[in-house]
Amino acid sequence: MAEVKSQEVLPPILGANSDPPSVFDGTTRLYLSYNCPYAQRVWVARNFKGLQETIKLVPFDLKNRPAWYKEKVYPENKVPALEHNDKIISESLDLLKYVDTHFEGPSLLPDDSVKREFAEELINYSGSFNTLMFTSIKSKGDTESEVGAALGKIEDALSKFSDGPFFLGHFSRVDIAYVPFIERFQKYFLEEKTYDITKGRPKLAQWIEEMNKIEAYTSTKYNAHEQVADIKQRLSIK
Repeated sequence: MAEVKSQEVLPPILGANSDPPSVFDGTTRLYLSYNCPYAQRVWVARNFKGLQETIKLVPFDLKNRPAWYKEKVYPENKVPALEHNDKIISESLDLLKYVDTHFEGPSLLPDDSVKREFAEELINYSGSFNTLMFTSIKSKGDTESEVGAALGKIEDALSKFSDGPFFLGHFSRVDIAYVPFIERFQKYFLEEKTYDITKGRPKLAQWIEEMNKIEAYTSTKYNAHEQVADIKQRLSIK
């Protein structure tokens, strides 16, 4: 499964005073924030499938988002959201599946039934994993005792298939579901708690290394210190 590569100039971030695009005019648009991990999932899938010309990015400043988005596009006023075929599709994991199944480009799920079943299990677990990790970020307790079991589950999952370094052997939706969050957790725990989530977890370390070779993902990354600051603000950590 080969990544479809395409250089892209990112559009400017829209604020409260920005004019709206011609919504529901037949153009497919991904509404997102460049620093939102949930939106990043869909952005990576779009890039990997080579859909840069098919799905146009509409980036917002979430602290200063335009009123027209809630009024004319998506009443929930959240990102990510996809405008496609005169409707809005939301929720990052649903969108990840939608982009993979409704657009051209390399499939992000193998045909193998065992791998598909494992993919569903891991994607369903991703929310619990993220909640546990965010809870530990706010905690004053021992980090290893709080997150060790969850990270051990990730390490074990990365050891299940021997035909590649990714969760299903080859790059898939599962990797996309996890990488925006593991990217942030790695930086936060190391910088703020001097805890290396990859220590004693060689599969996880290798996975992160291999993910950073995939342009569809690396082109969506942003400043590490800003990521840490965003987490602090989101969790009200001083």
